[in-house]
Amino acid sequence: MARQQCVSRAPPAVRKLCVVTDTTNQRPDAIPGDNAATLPTTYAPAEVEGELYERWVDRGYFTADAKSDKPAYTIVIPPPNVTGSLHLGHAFQHTLMDALTRRKRMQGYETLWLPGMDHAGIATQNKVEQQLAESNLSRHDLGREAFVEKVWQWKEEYGGKILGQMRRLGDGVDWSRERFTMDEGLSKAVQTIFKRLFDDGLIYRAERIINWCPRCLTALSDIEVEHEEVPGELVSIRYGEGEDSIVVATTRAETMLGDTAVAVHPDDERYQHLIGRTIKLPLTDREIPVVADEHVDPEFGTGAVKVTPAHDPNDFAIGQRHNLPSLTVMDEHGLITVHGPFLGLDRLEARSAVVGALREQGRIVAEKRPYMHAVGHCSRCNTVVEPRLSLQWWVNVEPLAREAAAAVRDGRVQIHPKELEGRYFSWVDNMHDWCISRQLWWGHRIPVWYGPDGEVVCVGPNEEPPSGEGWHQDQDVLDTWFSSGLWPFSTLGWPEQTPDLEKFYATDVLLTGHDIIFFWVARMMMFGLYAMDGQAPFHTIALTGLVRDERGKKMSKSFGNVVDPLDWMDAYGADAVRFTLARGANPGADVPIGEDWVQGSRNFCNKIWNATRFALMNGATVAGELPPAEQLTAADRWILSRLNATVAEVDALYDDYQFAKLSDTLFHFAWDEVFDWYVELSKTTLAKGGPQADASRRVLGEVLDVTLRLLHPIVPFVTDTLWTTLTGAESLVVTEWPKDSGFRDADAEAEIATLQQVVTEVRRFRSDQGLKPGQRVPAQLELAGTVLVAHEDAIRSLLRLTAPEEGFHATASLPVAGATVALDLSGTIDVAAERKRLAKDLAAAEKEKAQTSGKLGNEAFLAKAPDDVVAKIRARQVAAEADIARITAQLAALPQG
Repeated sequence: MARQQCVSRAPPAVRKLCVVTDTTNQRPDAIPGDNAATLPTTYAPAEVEGELYERWVDRGYFTADAKSDKPAYTIVIPPPNVTGSLHLGHAFQHTLMDALTRRKRMQGYETLWLPGMDHAGIATQNKVEQQLAESNLSRHDLGREAFVEKVWQWKEEYGGKILGQMRRLGDGVDWSRERFTMDEGLSKAVQTIFKRLFDDGLIYRAERIINWCPRCLTALSDIEVEHEEVPGELVSIRYGEGEDSIVVATTRAETMLGDTAVAVHPDDERYQHLIGRTIKLPLTDREIPVVADEHVDPEFGTGAVKVTPAHDPNDFAIGQRHNLPSLTVMDEHGLITVHGPFLGLDRLEARSAVVGALREQGRIVAEKRPYMHAVGHCSRCNTVVEPRLSLQWWVNVEPLAREAAAAVRDGRVQIHPKELEGRYFSWVDNMHDWCISRQLWWGHRIPVWYGPDGEVVCVGPNEEPPSGEGWHQDQDVLDTWFSSGLWPFSTLGWPEQTPDLEKFYATDVLLTGHDIIFFWVARMMMFGLYAMDGQAPFHTIALTGLVRDERGKKMSKSFGNVVDPLDWMDAYGADAVRFTLARGANPGADVPIGEDWVQGSRNFCNKIWNATRFALMNGATVAGELPPAEQLTAADRWILSRLNATVAEVDALYDDYQFAKLSDTLFHFAWDEVFDWYVELSKTTLAKGGPQADASRRVLGEVLDVTLRLLHPIVPFVTDTLWTTLTGAESLVVTEWPKDSGFRDADAEAEIATLQQVVTEVRRFRSDQGLKPGQRVPAQLELAGTVLVAHEDAIRSLLRLTAPEEGFHATASLPVAGATVALDLSGTIDVAAERKRLAKDLAAAEKEKAQTSGKLGNEAFLAKAPDDVVAKIRARQVAAEADIARITAQLAALPQG
């Protein structure tokens, strides 16, 4: 049952003192607040995290129940590649997803965070081929069936390394529902949607230009191509003779062997006499036409471009518009196939050979080297990608993309942050048809059979494929993104109408990097809307940035700045890594991270540990209800007021996916307000004993209880360990999330703010005088007429001030917040040296004020200087005046003589 933890006889304003929490999982034999001895003096994450995580899993905390009447909350994990291992990007996004699902579970939702892996067609096939190469074998030596079996064996033995690493991070996923894009259920989903799209005319086969890897021997999706700036050569070649000649420029001279036209802009006066005529293509016996096409930019280069429809996507489009033939001049290995001296040469060898031959004929009119330009490389083997005309399978995306755009525009799906909507629309509104076939053996084989007389039959999952002489299945497999595009519903059992699909679809939020909006997010939107009768696959798309090093530089092996998060977890614990990542997670923004930040988070975890241990040793308890407000100290009421305000603020920030801000809010509330102020203030009350001490022990227990709940989704291990010790209950994972009761005490907040002002000012003065933090100083406090009267003991304790004894002589007097703190600094500082130091600082501040005042009093300067320059000088003047006031006060406070 839930407990309000307030006394019912208290007036309404008091009755709302606390947050609503839950004690349904408290052990009846537990003695809350009496377990400090069970906690080691220092926190050792390695001794806690692994065992605690397995306990959570064994108890079924993360297992969702499709039959539950609780509202559902669902996240499907972006499936990591089966070949992958945990990197900081994974750790970053997993931390945020885990925080969301842990909080929702505590809020009473039936929470499903569904894990799984992607078969990663080309990456996994490459891994196994590399393994075979060590034995001087190729996949062709094994044959297709045996090779695929070999890949399955590799997957069982080596794949899924990342899943164990997710456990190390603390991912609260439902392991009972783990899926793999090549498992039986997901394979059925792939075959089902292919058949439907095929029958609806949305899947077709055609010759188009694709990205081709001559090493992997397959088509590549755009995301599998990485563009790098590399040095090359730009050559200008003269086609034709005399007045009928025309100059074109290219970085791929070898492709000129496949030119079937030269294109110019229809309005370019320079070439009007050539449009419609033919010119001779050098090194060949062919005549090619000069065509007019508006695609050509007359202002770029010579205003003329060579057209090679079989080896360039833009040229292919020109060829389609002008009915030009497409001549393929190199094979799948990148070897030249045309007759002549270039036959059989590798494309890069042919490039220099062609340029040499053209140079001999006087056809090269200009050369520029090195010429830096972006060149596509295969992301798996770094081979230069070749645009190539190829017969492939395609998805007609226009109607699907139109619906994907509409779902965001009409509000069915929210993109967060909203400013990234434009990036989404720029893709789905201008999407080209999608090449879905890959020339691999590992993956979902295209379910199409060809007959002896040209028949084409697409086979659904419950249909028998045609058989007999001459029938054979398509050799290609589907692009990995085809199956991962089905992930939000195929993982829940679609195409069957399963209880999971009914309960947990649509998912609530997709949390992923903004870099895959185009390749994964858009595909899931298209397929989800198509397969699920217009119901989008998620309500919110929460986009994150990318993790970078502490200087904001992209992490790359070539830069030597890649960090293995497991190394940091070994050194500082999973909680420290998680908190660091969450604290840097501003929506859509990249996340710089360095080891010193993880060290700081480790210190925060230690602070939580030490403060809770102190509280337990001093009797902090959650037993019984909170006393009414009139029985509490101002410090008690202040911290309860701040506690409720923090609950409200954290809730609002969670709902807005502001992980960095909510982490920062929790950090400062826990460290500054709870540990540095309230725990310290409570020491005085606890030392006095009596009923008020008992009340403060109960408040201290309450504050720690709720603070640990708030922190749990981000730092689950240390908080669960401490909370179960504090409360005697089973686990934070399944307890209730705090709710803001609405209690606020403005008077108590103002009173403690005054106390903080006094303590802060005197601490600053002590520091300025060179006093050590623990050094005790005799002092006289004049607090009459202020709210500070009741806090004299606390002020003395916090400031290390002893009571004045006989012969007390006030050598410094500090007026602050209506009170006066008189200090006897005799024998504690070198007054003469301190005066000399302060006088030097004062002279520098006065010089700065004079300089800034001179500039600001110069009308000519003000008339010419930019506004931002004037603003900076004004700020310097204000700072100088503040320094003068501060130093003057310090000098006045020093002992005389």
